[in-house]
Amino acid sequence: MSSRTLPLLFINLGGEMLYILDQRLRAQNIPADKAKKVMNDIITTMFNKKFLEELFKPQELYSKKALRTVFDRLAHASIMRLNQASMDKLYDLMTMAFKYQVLLCPRPKDILLVSFNHMDAIKDFVKDTPSILGQVDETYQQLIEMYTPMCSGEFQLIRQTLLIFFQDMHIRVSIFLKDKVQNSNGRFVLPISGPVPHGTQVPGLIRMFSCTGEEVNRLKFTNGGNYAAATREGSFEIFGDRVTKLGTNMYSVSRPVETHMSGASKNSAQNAKVNAAPNPLAKEELNLLAKLMGRLEDPNPANTESGFRVNLFATDEEEEEALISRPDELSYGVIKIQATKDLQANAELAKIMGEFTVSGDQSPSASSKGDDLLAMMDGL
Repeated sequence: MSSRTLPLLFINLGGEMLYILDQRLRAQNIPADKAKKVMNDIITTMFNKKFLEELFKPQELYSKKALRTVFDRLAHASIMRLNQASMDKLYDLMTMAFKYQVLLCPRPKDILLVSFNHMDAIKDFVKDTPSILGQVDETYQQLIEMYTPMCSGEFQLIRQTLLIFFQDMHIRVSIFLKDKVQNSNGRFVLPISGPVPHGTQVPGLIRMFSCTGEEVNRLKFTNGGNYAAATREGSFEIFGDRVTKLGTNMYSVSRPVETHMSGASKNSAQNAKVNAAPNPLAKEELNLLAKLMGRLEDPNPANTESGFRVNLFATDEEEEEALISRPDELSYGVIKIQATKDLQANAELAKIMGEFTVSGDQSPSASSKGDDLLAMMDGL
């Protein structure tokens, strides 16, 4: 398993989350100041310096539940609120979008170009806020320094690690189903045509060489697809043309989006508790998560009059029904972690916790007072 996979997974999933939220905040006519606050607060939290310092240390991937806990925290880093079913749906869209991008990468190294597309978009979200833009630029530089020197084999290991992480996730998404890139069982359909990876030739020719390296014969064969040579390689600099569209915003055009559990995924979820062996590293993993994030419990709960609730369903009733029908194993409740019993005994951790908290109102269970944002995805 690659120890350098976690930052890329975090940044790409975070980028997809921001795409979804930005599109729906615009579509539902949320006041510009509130929408901007949501985006700025989430990005500020996402690119917290001390959090990213820990994230960039060589380490294995978090479990699915631990990673989901991180994004629960991020999604509630501002005045926006989601209940359990809506957060499930948001996370489903994030993970399936990035899984599809990883599958489509012509070369393993192109995963970095996908990450840069997400980073370019995040920079655009905060282009008018220099302090946050500085945080993003610093992370951008870290990505370039860490990943651009890597060889193809290291990127192949990262790609395999990501695909292993996503292999049991088969959530059907309406956009993918309508474009016929996803089957009814939630599995993706990969194309057999299009541009070949940069640096490779269009298949269809076998060349034979002598022991001296001289070409002695050529054979042509039917490749079974409609391939084309890659025009040019995407830029791995902080500014440049990435060439690939993977990692850009697929929600820029208004389209209805639904997510559904496939039958195979339901059966897998129902058997998860029976088949899963106890994880001896679970306690250590949660302890690390606590150190990264301070406490998930809100130390300074505030009133929620200025907040608003985001609903990814058409109605509150539909949201409640989805919450009831969703398998328990896939409903990732926010894990309550007490980072330390005595904050005064660990001043450094308390400081990290304070820096990671963006706004006073952080509780995911906040009430829906204020403006209700209905039909977040169904109204697309």
